[in-house]
Order: sequence, then C-alpha cells, then structure tokens
Amino acid sequence: MAWALVFSGQGGQHPGMLPWLAEDALTRSVGARLGVADWRASLLEADWGARNAHAQCLLTGLALAAWGQLAPLVPPPAAIAGYSVGELAAFSAAGVFDAATALDLAQARAAAMDRCAAQAPGGLLGLSQCAPAVLARLLADDADLAIAIRNGIDSVVLGGPPPALARAEAAAQAAGAHAVRLRVAVASHTPAMQAAAAAFAERLAGLPLARPHTPLFSNAADRVASAEQARTALAAQIATTVRWDECMDNLQARGVDRVLEIGAGQALARLWSQRHPGVPARAADEFRSAQAIAAWLTRV
Repeated sequence: MAWALVFSGQGGQHPGMLPWLAEDALTRSVGARLGVADWRASLLEADWGARNAHAQCLLTGLALAAWGQLAPLVPPPAAIAGYSVGELAAFSAAGVFDAATALDLAQARAAAMDRCAAQAPGGLLGLSQCAPAVLARLLADDADLAIAIRNGIDSVVLGGPPPALARAEAAAQAAGAHAVRLRVAVASHTPAMQAAAAAFAERLAGLPLARPHTPLFSNAADRVASAEQARTALAAQIATTVRWDECMDNLQARGVDRVLEIGAGQALARLWSQRHPGVPARAADEFRSAQAIAAWLTRV
C-alpha cells in the first residue's frame, strides 16, 4: 500500500476535534505554551480559538501529537504535505525539524502575521462553485483582493481587507457562487503578508534544518528535497498563493491508494474526494481511536 498524509490548516478548530487524542508530553507542552490547562475547554470560546497566536501553535502541536500516537501503528506514508500552517506539522513529520521547533516556528509565524495585520487588517473569503469568469471579474474590480489559496478551478480563497472581502462576498453570491468568511483575521498568503514572510525567513535562517526523509510537497506544489528548499518554501508561502490543487495532483502522482488528513475537520479530505474521487480520503477527526485509523489505512 502507498498512502499520503496531509495536515490541515486553521479555521476548522473545535472543542471536540481529534476525539481519540490522548494527553501526552506534547499536548501538555502546547497547553503550557498557551497558558491553558484544558485546550478543549479553551476552544469553547470561539474568539480564543480564532486568534492566530492560539490557533497556529495549537493546531501544529495537536497535529504532531496525533501523528506521534498514530505513526507506530501504520507503515510510513509515501508522501506528505500540509495546507497553510499545516506545513509546519508536515515538515516536522517529514523530518525537517522536531516538534519543539515546529511549535517555536508556529508562534513566530503567528506573531509576524499579526504584526502585519495590525498595520493593515485583513481576512479570508472562501469561494466555491465560483465560475472562472466570476472570479476574474471580482479580482479585476478590486485591486485589494488576491487569491490566497487555490483548491480547484471553481474553488479558491480570497484574501484582502475586510471592506474588499465584504464587496466580493456580496458580488459572488449575486453571481450564484457560495461564499463564506473564514475564521482567520489576516490576509494570509497574499502580498499583504510580505513583511511577515521576510521576518519568518530571518527566523528560519538561523535554524539547522534537515533534508526530508519522506517525499514532501510544499504549498508551491514543488517537492522539497533539501533543507534550503524547506527554508525558502516555508517563508514564501506566507505571502504567496497556496497551490493546493497542484499539490494534490503531485500527491496523486505518487500512486497513493488512500489519503489521511490530520487536523481539525474534514476540509482536505473533501477537497481530495472532489478532485480525485477514485482514491479514498478520510480525516482523523472522524475516527474514535488511533487503532481504527490504522485499520482503515492498512485494510487491503
């Protein structure tokens, strides 16, 4: 068997996520960094979970804790990728750096992005069933908008300042598209984050990174084969479009026969099923135990 491992981004975090996740040293470390004794209770407060400083560290740590508890039960994945901040967990799972470094980077990444947002507030708008002509018109009509994430020909995430997103949301809905504001308070993956990308590049420059031990694909849809490529990719994605559609195609080209998403919700599993319906995909969030996940992954 050959399977792909993908790590979710932020936006879907909820108190009941990863119900099978056991408390361990890593989950306790995440709580200590965030100053909370019970992260599930903290997520009951929607505003707490939506803050970058909380969400990016929390999701990175919980994803790596989940992978650490699942990995001994399954064969190694044939390929790994992460969506947005999920790249930190993905790069760690592929051996580029350890979990403690991933948490350090999550906190540094969130802080750099929040500094940008303080100067120029922004956000994200998810569009689906959006005809290419409609998308082109939205972008042509408002120079403040940019494509933050590309999931498919009719599925994208736009980033920009709140007034521009409000205009785009109304126009997209009037044109028959489905539009929803995401629980992210910065215009991630757009030129508005260029200062954050530069700051994160400086942070990465001083770190000893390793070559991935598993085929690893970045949000630029390129394979990361060296420490220097990892450094460049992690910084660049903060201010450039996430090409998740191409990333999924590269994973599929590895000949995988199933895909597992680790993180909050099932967004990546759904996107995969829409693009490559012949290869089953499921989310760790929908299982009740690590053993059940392992049974699904290893089933012939």
